Amino acid sequence: MKTIRVFGLVVVMAMLFNACSESATGVADEEIMASEEVKSSEIAALLGDSCNFSADINDADIDGLLLMREEEKFAHDVYVTLYATHGLPVFNNISKSETAHTSAILYLINGFGLEDPYLEGVGNYSNETFTVFYAQLSEQGKTSVAEALKVGAFIEEYDIADLKNRIDATENETLKRVYGNLLRGSTFHLKAFSAVLNAMGESYTPTVISQEEYEEILSGNSDGDNSDSSSTFVPGTGICDGTGPNF
Repeated sequence: MKTIRVFGLVVVMAMLFNACSESATGVADEEIMASEEVKSSEIAALLGDSCNFSADINDADIDGLLLMREEEKFAHDVYVTLYATHGLPVFNNISKSETAHTSAILYLINGFGLEDPYLEGVGNYSNETFTVFYAQLSEQGKTSVAEALKVGAFIEEYDIADLKNRIDATENETLKRVYGNLLRGSTFHLKAFSAVLNAMGESYTPTVISQEEYEEILSGNSDGDNSDSSSTFVPGTGICDGTGPNF
């Protein structure tokens, strides 16, 4: 991740959150619905391997894979931390999906013979940027239920933007397939966090993707949430469908 991009994201996060209500009245039913949507959209039988590791990948592809491995772990770590703090099922369910996502990236890293940057332990990363982000966002999310959900929504919109950029930048079809399916998962996650916020009488304003794209995601009309989009979501039950290897 280039320095200018890191600086920009730090500025965005510093400006992101406003004070909001801690009332959780009426959230329970919406949490269940959101959690079930996440599970139904991402958990599938894993039958066979559709990856092609003989295709060329360039340095940018490699850098992207290593970064995404830690980016997905970062999301998982924040969510398990916020679940421990607030006990909201939506964080527990989505953290499990992030485990599947980071496992899918690991399978690619191993398949292409790359060195895995993964470090064991919540909040530990080879890329120091994620160490800083984890500390910032987990502390922000601990302040209230609403803040926690806004942290989750922010992480997902950042992930959506990053995945779309990587899909556009790579010529490798295996990477496009996995990134496309991870993108679809992130749109479901963003919708889930937004649904719980709405049930609390709170709203979310995106800062990474546009308001128009955010509204399209919520309505189910975005590319990442469209199973007919050949450039992003590629349905299937193979390891390279973005759900990860058997684990």
